[in-house]
Amino acid sequence: MQSRTFLITGASKGIGRSLSERLARAGHQVVGVARQADASFPGELVSLDLADSVATKRALSELSARYAFDGVVNNVAVVRPQAIDDIDLDTFDATVALNLRPAIQTLQALLPGMRQRGWGRIVNISSLTILGMIERTAYAAAKSAMVSFTRSWGLELARTGITVNAVAPGPTETVLFRENNPPGSVGEQRYLASVPMNRFGKPEELAAAIDFFLGEEASFITGQTLYVDGGASIGKLQF
Repeated sequence: MQSRTFLITGASKGIGRSLSERLARAGHQVVGVARQADASFPGELVSLDLADSVATKRALSELSARYAFDGVVNNVAVVRPQAIDDIDLDTFDATVALNLRPAIQTLQALLPGMRQRGWGRIVNISSLTILGMIERTAYAAAKSAMVSFTRSWGLELARTGITVNAVAPGPTETVLFRENNPPGSVGEQRYLASVPMNRFGKPEELAAAIDFFLGEEASFITGQTLYVDGGASIGKLQF
């Protein structure tokens, strides 16, 4: 299999880290972006706050000049739970911005090179919460927009050799998930009750789905969203 070069945002932990390790094991070159440095990362890890759009644009320009990227996984995310009565608009705006703007910026930076080479893979990470979740007004709205990005970009790029797809994880054992749903919490029990398989996903299971969309075999798939959620998007198990 041909070795490729991929950019992954939010790469230092959880799904992003698991995917980075999987791709590196397969012989691909991985460039990750995260706020904190990590010497054990299986590739180059760029320390960058993606909430800073100016710094992000500069860093992506530099990386695009150094690497011939074949694809990007827009994985960075932030969740700030707020009940509808308590929504702070500044927090809302910041949450939506961090979940969406980096995806646009990475695509704009990498697209010229992928167009020139006639091959590319874009995978946007959405979320099961787009189907509805309490206290997730901003996050669910942003992740719904990632699905819309996927469909719109898939149409625009359909004849370029570049595919655009999304993966929507269900409850997954990541740092981000556990920060909001610690063991034994009401949130943990609520999420678990919604999954027919009666367990949480593993980062490596999500990485396998994303890896498929990045591969050669997925060349006739674009604009699609794949739920990887233990059946949660189907509905609750009835007895």
